[in-house]
Amino acid sequence: MGCDGGTIPKRHELVKGPKKVEKVDINAELAARWKYCALSTEKLRRPIVACDLGRLYNKDAVIEYLLDKSADRPNSEVVSHLRGIKDVKELNLTDNPAWEGERRNTKGDRYEDMHCAMFICPVVGLEMNGKH
Repeated sequence: MGCDGGTIPKRHELVKGPKKVEKVDINAELAARWKYCALSTEKLRRPIVACDLGRLYNKDAVIEYLLDKSADRPNSEVVSHLRGIKDVKELNLTDNPAWEGERRNTKGDRYEDMHCAMFICPVVGLEMNGKH
């Protein structure tokens, strides 16, 4: 008996529910704000500037954006509040001695702290990783 192909599927086997909305990892987003330029999405490198909204930029990316007068500038909604170089302030950041950068372990045979930041606050000494 059975195995003759006469089985009838139930409704719950045929109808799929609504797709779940993909949640953005808040921790990853906070870490990215402190490691990547908000305009060019490249890794932050000196000189680093910040706007009044607290976003970090590579200074050369901001200068290139301000010099580009074309109508189809990329990422214009991110920096639409910047009218000139006076709208940003150059930051004097302190290097983090615990950050190993590009020379860190790539084999994967030891623990690697993903929240270790490139810079620390020169006043308090806390890592600038979006957690504090």
